[in-house]
Amino acid sequence: MIIGSQEWSDLLFIHWRVAASDLRRHVHDRLSIDERDGSAWISMTPFTLRRGRLRGLPALPDFHELNFRTYVTLSGQPGIWFFSLDAANLLAVAAARLTVRLPYFPARMDRGPGWYRSERRTGQGSFQARWSEGAELGSAVEGSLEQFLVERYVLYSRAAGPLLFRQRVHHAPWPLRAARLESVHEDLSTAAGLSPPGPPALCHFSPGVSVEFEPFFPL
Repeated sequence: MIIGSQEWSDLLFIHWRVAASDLRRHVHDRLSIDERDGSAWISMTPFTLRRGRLRGLPALPDFHELNFRTYVTLSGQPGIWFFSLDAANLLAVAAARLTVRLPYFPARMDRGPGWYRSERRTGQGSFQARWSEGAELGSAVEGSLEQFLVERYVLYSRAAGPLLFRQRVHHAPWPLRAARLESVHEDLSTAAGLSPPGPPALCHFSPGVSVEFEPFFPL
């Protein structure tokens, strides 16, 4: 059942290799941490959310968002686990925290061609990146590392108490472009209790996708 839609626009994927053991205590114990090419992976993905709408309600104003995540599986279903989600919309932050307990934080955010910056309104949590776009790559090749990292259609969330929630999203494969990361400075990792991840291993850009999403369900 589709309950809403939105567009994820102008998204930068920045990926780091990490040891799965470093993530274990930060991920729900029912979830397996996915590994690829000898390591687990974490990613930071700044983008702009446009035309967000729940069925029957007016559309939200467009706003910037920044996700910090890793890759997990439950009962054969690959998905995403968020360490944090920063957003420049206070209503979206409050709604997500009060309902499915997604770890949203209010932030001051701004972006322009080839740059993005975010600073949480309270506490630690900053991010700045500069990059340049390259050639069009199309969608990720079946079985590739890029497909492993970007083509995820389930997210998991810790609900009240020990419960785990799952949400499915639906969209076309990501149209990818090559991207050269010129600089990145962040302390989202240390704010989440992780060690600073060092130099990124991989970076891509996408003009975005249109998304439909289902409700969260307890597992």
